Amino acid sequence: MPENGGQRSRTRPKDTGPPRTGADEKATLRGFLDYLRNSVADKVAGVPEPQVRTGQVPSGTSLLGLLKHLAFVERFYFLGEDAGNWRTTLRPSAEDTVDGALADYRTAVERANQVIDACPDVALPAPRPPRRGQAPSMRWVLVHMIEETGRHAGHADILREQIDGSTGR
Repeated sequence: MPENGGQRSRTRPKDTGPPRTGADEKATLRGFLDYLRNSVADKVAGVPEPQVRTGQVPSGTSLLGLLKHLAFVERFYFLGEDAGNWRTTLRPSAEDTVDGALADYRTAVERANQVIDACPDVALPAPRPPRRGQAPSMRWVLVHMIEETGRHAGHADILREQIDGSTGR
């Protein structure tokens, strides 16, 4: 707890509203996904050790673990990379750092966006790891990634508020 009478400081930056996106379906979906991706990255940026890796809830979920997991999810759905054991993607190693995890996440997002941008029609299949079933459409993957990233952005909001009281996007 900070030394201000046992109270956490309430850092409340200006909350950002929904993104302004392009007119077509793919631009709208990507705009909302990017908005959520940035929200997650912003929640992790600047959080000191050991708080960034400390589980704040009984499941052991941490901000660093969420970010690491989402990088694996990006690579799985957009780049066709197998994530291996999904449970381990939520557990940061002793070597993982905030800067390294943020750089890895941003690289995964950048590469994913290249795949999204190159897709001429969201009805076409998205990349798929070997030995998996039929690939879902890029539309399905974009909607799922909005759901997945939004869910974890909500987790990150709560975890960050528990750490230092900051709220907002």
